[in-house]
Amino acid sequence: MHAQLCICSATPRLDLATRLIVVMHFREMTKPTSTAILALNALSHSECRLHGEMHQPLDLEDLNDPNRRLLVLYPDPNATTLSASFLQQDDRPVTLLVPDGTWRQVANMRRRLLGLPYAETVRLSEGPPGEWTVRKTTNPNQLSTFEAIARAYGIIESPHVQNELETVFRLMVRRIRYTRGLGDL
Repeated sequence: MHAQLCICSATPRLDLATRLIVVMHFREMTKPTSTAILALNALSHSECRLHGEMHQPLDLEDLNDPNRRLLVLYPDPNATTLSASFLQQDDRPVTLLVPDGTWRQVANMRRRLLGLPYAETVRLSEGPPGEWTVRKTTNPNQLSTFEAIARAYGIIESPHVQNELETVFRLMVRRIRYTRGLGDL
């Protein structure tokens, strides 16, 4: 993005109890439309782990911490819906693990993520359609990684946190669309 359109100064830096682990397919890292990078920049207790590089196996063993509740955010119809009542069942601080990549990459990644003995798979309830109009999708209910993280944080942390995240996301979308001649600032 052009320097004058950079959103760095508008991106909040939120210091929250929830820890974010983005498991990103290595090919996603170089895409300028990767929304997970924005989440990592906005959330202080966050980190990225790359998946799929040859001869560099993904090690998530350190996430099996009995002092934290490990939730894997994945849109599986059999997953538990993330909600306030679900969170009240266990008062440990949350580590939210979010796979990032194309839908195909994430589906392949899922098998590895489900091997975590302490992990619980959660999904978001149906909500408004996503606003990520930069990449094509076959399903209007699919969300970008950032949108899914923002909605999950809205449940885990607060609606105010979700609003702060979604505000900077909308700014990013508007500016990317502008650089492509698809909209106004």
